[in-house]
Amino acid sequence: MENSPIAAHEYDTFRHYLEDACGIVLGENKHYLVTSRLKRVAEDFSFPSLSVMMSTLVKGNDTKLRETVIDAMTTNETMWFRDIYPFEILKKDLLPELSKKNAPIRIWSAASSTGQEAYSISMSISEFQQSNPGKLSSKVEIVGTDISQTVVNMAKSGSYDELSVIRGLSPERRDKFFTKKGDNWQLQRDIMARARFTELNLLTNYTLLGQFDIIFCRNVLIYFSSEMKKDILERMAKILKPGGTLILGGSESPTGYTKAFGMVRYSDGVVYRLHDK
Repeated sequence: MENSPIAAHEYDTFRHYLEDACGIVLGENKHYLVTSRLKRVAEDFSFPSLSVMMSTLVKGNDTKLRETVIDAMTTNETMWFRDIYPFEILKKDLLPELSKKNAPIRIWSAASSTGQEAYSISMSISEFQQSNPGKLSSKVEIVGTDISQTVVNMAKSGSYDELSVIRGLSPERRDKFFTKKGDNWQLQRDIMARARFTELNLLTNYTLLGQFDIIFCRNVLIYFSSEMKKDILERMAKILKPGGTLILGGSESPTGYTKAFGMVRYSDGVVYRLHDK
């Protein structure tokens, strides 16, 4: 395949295509990123050039190509217990509050990638139960979603290579919650049993997911336009139970996009609580 970079007009076309397809907003200075990622896709699909692939892509007739391009462009950067504090808040503050209701607990991990966040939540729940015998007897369900079917399938397997395991996971937690299987580490069944994973585009309807007590949507909104952030946050508010909690990334806030949430400060950090409807 020829090595010429994506042309300026094609880059603009692709920016609009990607925003329409999954909401990701590319800046004007991402030519190199787009060219390098799309070049690999073009080679895998045996296109003679990026121009030919772009033409096929925007026609919209090749579903497999569309899925592969979105996979290539969505950032699946993740690690275990990322930033630590959300999981400490979960154990120290949110689970004690929810356990008093003696009702099933549902948690959504939006843009869950290969499952590290959802499974970190599950491990946190096990640690809470071990530290507080009998206090959390209700069923806990964790729903992990991602736009990429590829990473959803990886999450479902609960199997991780050595490099993936060491990113954010202490040796103590690794030995406690995983079993070595060949070259990989396999999550224990009880940790996996709480979580289920499904493909979901955050621009689509969430109502089929049901109602949640807690939503983790961390380091995701930064990729969307202001209009889309507002839409996503307001739709998330609609599927949170009364008094439900939204946990965002450290640099993210619903302020300026929706009035549905109020800030709650805990000793470990900040979360957002749904106002009474």
